Amino acid sequence: MTIHFPELPDQVPYRGTLKSRAFFKKLYLVQGWRFDGEFPNIPKAVAIVSPHTSNFDGLYAFLAMLGIGLKVTIFGKDSLFKPPFDTLFKWIGVIPVHRDSPHGLTQQIVNVIQSTNKIWIAIAPEGTRKQAEKIKSGFYHIAMGANIPIVMFAFDYDAKVIRCLGVLQPTGDYDADLAQIFKHYEGRFSPKNPARLAKPLQKLFIKR
Repeated sequence: MTIHFPELPDQVPYRGTLKSRAFFKKLYLVQGWRFDGEFPNIPKAVAIVSPHTSNFDGLYAFLAMLGIGLKVTIFGKDSLFKPPFDTLFKWIGVIPVHRDSPHGLTQQIVNVIQSTNKIWIAIAPEGTRKQAEKIKSGFYHIAMGANIPIVMFAFDYDAKVIRCLGVLQPTGDYDADLAQIFKHYEGRFSPKNPARLAKPLQKLFIKR
């Protein structure tokens, strides 16, 4: 049986070499995980990944990302960028931001997006591994401010698969667009720790 693993389209930001991608792809697949869906061929996007209930989410996402060769950018507090971790953060793709900036965190990120030709921003909309009361809207405001689409990814621990659920271009109507995002996720994910699942996602989780 051939296990599907996507090829990265030419417009999407990439990283790594043929050898490094083959190595991390093997590490990902040997654990029984696979990937479902194809990457949209777009140079800039806000990539949201849900649900987020465990540190294992980051591990599997990181292995899949390196195996595919996708270069994503994550933003972190500038205070974290101190030796010896600053070099590691830069290698991973973390960019420092000033949370107390008078221009606001969202505008800082928008400025970074607008200053480059290719960039995918990775965000976990729940904002925490614990049970979130609501989905944070920061990812949406970033996409709106930079005028770029949102690409949706989901963890399905029951099936051991990461899914690309499609693309949504934000319209400015947050509630309506969030409802559309939820439709993409409904029945297509399962969390590592169901007890930590964000409340808005609980009604979308269909147990198998």
